[in-house]
Amino acid sequence: MDTDLLRIQDLSVRFFTYQGVVRALEGVWLSVRRGEILGLVGETGCGKSVLARSILRLIADPPGKISGGRILFKGRDLLALPMKEMRRIRGNDISMIFQEPMTSLNPVFTVGNQMEEVVRLHQKVSRKAARRICVEMLTQVRMPDAEAVLRKYPHELSGGMRQRVMIALELSCRPDLLIADEPTTALDVTVQAQVLHILSDLTRARETSVLFITHDLGVVAHLCDRVAVMYAGKIVETAPVEALFQSPRHPYTRGLLAAVPSLDEDREFLASIPGVVPGLIDPPGGCRFHPRCDGAGEPCRRMEPAGVEVGEDHWVFCHGIR
Repeated sequence: MDTDLLRIQDLSVRFFTYQGVVRALEGVWLSVRRGEILGLVGETGCGKSVLARSILRLIADPPGKISGGRILFKGRDLLALPMKEMRRIRGNDISMIFQEPMTSLNPVFTVGNQMEEVVRLHQKVSRKAARRICVEMLTQVRMPDAEAVLRKYPHELSGGMRQRVMIALELSCRPDLLIADEPTTALDVTVQAQVLHILSDLTRARETSVLFITHDLGVVAHLCDRVAVMYAGKIVETAPVEALFQSPRHPYTRGLLAAVPSLDEDREFLASIPGVVPGLIDPPGGCRFHPRCDGAGEPCRRMEPAGVEVGEDHWVFCHGIR
């Protein structure tokens, strides 16, 4: 049986602006397997959220356009489906949790109104049954007094409570794939840990696949099974989490890990990657990381690197790998 629930093949996305064409994603290959949590990491602006929205076909056209590639979900190309079928897949088969829950919840309706509407739309159940499902889901995300929460408005809840509502909402329809786009960024450390624990427990119990987007490598180490590293719109390394942390092979991945503070090292200053992230209107030729790479040679400037398997399920896109 095919273990890949989602398979992205050679995906490219463009944004047409007054300044020029932004090549936000360029030839992205990625897969999410059944029942796994895949972490997608990279600096702000590298294309992580664009990739997430592309999967659900939420790229606004104009100015954006998916210009090439395929997104196979259960063997079906999402980019070839009629929009009516795509709307059916959203929420039922693929759900998404966004960074800031206040932008996802309508401030003029109660939590109960919004949750019940989604459940009734996707599951075709009565209002009474929808209410029961909402209470059950809020209880599963460890929300105290779920009935009272349903009567509240979003502004009456804390950030952590709102994010629990979003987790309950997106999992209420039992999707096969959950896309979590930096869902704990706006939360403090203690609440972040609670939300991640709930998310991990629920998705693993249901065998839900998760694409977890973050820039926090500590969260990846704690939560994910595999990790994909993205730089300037391209995937540069994919590996099981343990292999990536123990033996990073791409120079960008090594730079990211070196910049993480460690209690075991006595360093006066944090390490940093020299240079700046390139603009995607006119990105560097060849390997997009070569202007910041100490080991870059002539092939790096002229040709895009092909993927090299350096260990079991460990792929690196770098000319320096032999």
